[in-house]
Formats: sequence, C-alpha cells, structure tokens
Amino acid sequence: MVAWSQFVAEAPHVAETFVRRHRATGSLCMLATLRSDGFPRISPVEPRIFEGRLVIVGMPGTLKFKDLGRDPRFSLHTATVDPYVGDGDAKVWGEAVNEQDTGLHDRFAEHLFAETGMDLRGQPFDPFYVGDLVGASSVEFADGQLTVTIWKPGEGERAVSKS
Repeated sequence: MVAWSQFVAEAPHVAETFVRRHRATGSLCMLATLRSDGFPRISPVEPRIFEGRLVIVGMPGTLKFKDLGRDPRFSLHTATVDPYVGDGDAKVWGEAVNEQDTGLHDRFAEHLFAETGMDLRGQPFDPFYVGDLVGASSVEFADGQLTVTIWKPGEGERAVSKS
C-alpha cells in the first residue's frame, strides 16, 4: 500500500485526472465502503489531499466511518456528471488508516479553515482516516476512443484503449 505522494509519482496521469475531477466537483467524491451485512454502501464525501496524504474525514459517527472502522477497505470515485466522461473520471482504492497524530489533525484543521472557512480548529478528529492505496484507474473518452488507465503499486500506469 502507498501514500498519495507515492501514487502521484508512480501514476501521474491517473492522479492528474483524479485531482482535476475532484476540483471540478468542489471536492465531492463517492466513497464505497462495506456495510456490516457485507453489502456495499456508497456515500458522498469531500476528501482532501494534505501533506502528501489522501485524507477522508467528515461528520463523526456516520455509518460510512463505522464501516471503515470495521473493514478498512474502500473505493473513492470522482463524481461523474457527464455520461460520456468527456472530462474523464478516476477512482482509487485501498485501506483507510485511522491516523491519530494530533499534530497532523491540528495542521489539517488550520488548512481546512484557510481553504474553506470551516472552523474545526481545536476539535478532536476521531476518526481521521488516511488512505493507503493499492490501486487506481481513470477513464477518458476522446476522438471516438475510450482509454482506461490502470495503476498498481510498483507497476506504473498501463493504458488500454477501445474504439
């Protein structure tokens, strides 16, 4: 599993597509977790890239975070608004780690306040999930051709095109 910063180094195309789509939707992504009965749960979330890490935090006590506490596997997909994916879309998957470094929490709260005006400074973050990635992919459609770019740690990117 790898941190966001290593993912960017190994998969620049997929990472750029993810970041571009993440920004275009105001940070909105769809988080897939596993419910206690084993069925998937899809939930909206606004992850952040902070200090070379993918941070997935939100309202404490929600079912999506209870899911991650029980089973850390997740998939995170950029919100798609175009059925033809003209601007592409991307997803990453891995395991969420509940990082309890209060210094990191404080710096993140300051960053979040400066970026959005949301003031969580001085409040505890529990959970504070950071994504360790095990794979990613992006999809783009251009000139009548669908291109899927796939990444696995240590293997770089591999593009598959279909007409």
